[in-house]
Order: sequence, then structure tokens, then C-alpha cells
Amino acid sequence: MTATYATSLLRVAMVTTAALSLTACGAASRIADIGKAPELSSIQDPQARAGYQPVSLPMPTPLPTERNPNSLWRTGAKAFFKDQRAAKVGDILTINISIDDSAKVANESKRSRANSEKAGMPNLFGLEAGTLSRVLPAGASASSLVDLSSDTSNDGKGSVNRNEQIDLKVAALVTQSLPNGNLVIQGRQEVRVNFEVRDLQIHGVIRPEDITAQNTISYEKIAEARISYGGRGQISDVQQPRYGQQLYDIIMPF
Repeated sequence: MTATYATSLLRVAMVTTAALSLTACGAASRIADIGKAPELSSIQDPQARAGYQPVSLPMPTPLPTERNPNSLWRTGAKAFFKDQRAAKVGDILTINISIDDSAKVANESKRSRANSEKAGMPNLFGLEAGTLSRVLPAGASASSLVDLSSDTSNDGKGSVNRNEQIDLKVAALVTQSLPNGNLVIQGRQEVRVNFEVRDLQIHGVIRPEDITAQNTISYEKIAEARISYGGRGQISDVQQPRYGQQLYDIIMPF
């Protein structure tokens, strides 16, 4: 057994052990759910979830508040009458997600290179006629000892054709109010049909001015938007490759 072959076997064993340890918990939970519908997540305070971090962004210098006695209008106010649009932590608003994107990219690159090197030793203190003739094979000439040539050619092509279309609505919760008045929102929606759960999540930062009178906002006005749309259940499991195939793709990607 060669050293290279032994190293390859050791690598395969290490990757296999790591993959099995990572998938053990997931496989056990799937086996436990056989014959049952997937469980829905419990409703929790977003700020109490593990890994939650408040959003911190560059803020403008706060302006001093000016008070105007006996005035119906307050300096800096954005509306004369109070409305029902989301404005503070705990308020709810509706997000309209309507994505219809497409992209096509095609690239091609070609490169070729030819090299040629020749070297000889016609004269070297007179040794070319005696010593070199005894060392070199019959018929060899001291004037053309080395002749090297190389030819390299590369041709690469790549193309991308992508098309996404999503049309959804989801209610989101205001989880934080930033110093400049912008709002951090977070929304999650789960729908279970038979043995399949559809999961929609959205996070981002919005301006109160972009919220319409119907207390809705479009997804393209959400800064730092993170939108996730997927599912889990029996159909999703069938669509995923088997653990052995996933492991093989990691070890042997080509």
C-alpha cells in the first residue's frame, strides 16, 4: 500500500466520521417523526431567541428637541393626526413580497502559449572534441545539447441562466427602533399541509415613511433584507439526495 493511497483512505475515513457525527442528530429526529406530521415551531419573543443580536448601524447626530407652547404642531413630527401604521417595538405590519428576477450570463475565455528553448556548447576549452564526445551518445552534437519546447492551450466557457418568481405576503413584527427612527422588523410564517411545512422568514430594516396607509410595505424598500422561503417534511426529504450520495459528493466532487 503506497503512502498516497493510505493518505487518501485516512482522509475518506475522517470525512466519513465527521459527516456521520453531524448528521446523527438530524437522522434521529427524522426517524422519530416517521408517521407523524412535522411539528410547528412555538411562538417566541424574537429577542429571547438564541443568537439574537440587536442591529447597529451608523446614525446621524441627534438634533435637540424644540418645544412650542400653545402650538398644535410639534417640530420634527411626521404627521398631524395619529395613524395606525407600525411605529414602535411590538407593532405589526404586512410585507408584500413580489420577486420576478431573471439573469443570464455567458462567459468564454481562450488562452494559448508556445515556448521554445535551445542551448548548445560548441566550444568549452577544447573538451567538446574529446571528453564530451565520449560522454554523449553516438551522433550527438555539442552545438545542440538542449532543445526544449512547450505548448499550452486553455479554453473555458461558462453560462448562468436563472429565473426566480415569488409572490407572497407575510406579517412582520417591529423588534427594534433605531436612533434615527428606522425600524428593525422580523417576520416568520409556518403553514402545514398534511405532512409538509412551508416556512417563510424575513428580516430587515425599514423607514416608517415607506409604510403605506394600509400598514403595508414592499420588499424592495427593506434594507439589509434577508428572505428565506422553504419547507420541511416528507416531500422535502424525498427531494434531498441520500446521506451516502451527499457524502460521496463531498469526498469526490468531480
